[in-house]
Amino acid sequence: MAEPKENEFLDDIDEAEADEYADEMAEIDDEAMELDELRAERDLLKDRFMRALADAENARKRSDKDRREAENYGGSKLARDMLPVYDNMKRALEAATEEQRAVSGPLLEGVELTMRELLSVFKKHGIEVIVPEVGDRFDPQLHQAMFEAPVPGTKAGDIIQVAAEGFMLHDRLLRPAQVGVSSMPAG
Repeated sequence: MAEPKENEFLDDIDEAEADEYADEMAEIDDEAMELDELRAERDLLKDRFMRALADAENARKRSDKDRREAENYGGSKLARDMLPVYDNMKRALEAATEEQRAVSGPLLEGVELTMRELLSVFKKHGIEVIVPEVGDRFDPQLHQAMFEAPVPGTKAGDIIQVAAEGFMLHDRLLRPAQVGVSSMPAG
């Protein structure tokens, strides 16, 4: 009869060990679950941080680009408003005859100096004059056709007259050169 008591005692030890093991496993499962939750939260926060960092970098690049464009093209309205001044001074100089140059030499010299200074200021601010020549090919990116006319000895698309020069502000067209274009049929 002593044997059954010994087996019961061993069964109690096995049961107690199993309960303790189950408690430890439950605790480990809870810790593992908490660790998984913390990893997921860390990954989420890391993702948000990386996105915020990328957004900040994009905003910096955008503001740099906007600042450069403002520096380069901010004065385009004023520059465009100055083009008629250039045109009028050029017409005045071209209209002066030799007789007028002899009589009003110093005045015309003053206009020429003013014209050179205006061109110097244009160049300083990135404004370049587009000066097409008669015989050049018409380029719709730089020229505006004011009229077309058939002119013997030319090909269709050749510039036959320059009405006004054009202007570029850095890499942007400020005003196209105004030209007459040949419409001579190929023959």
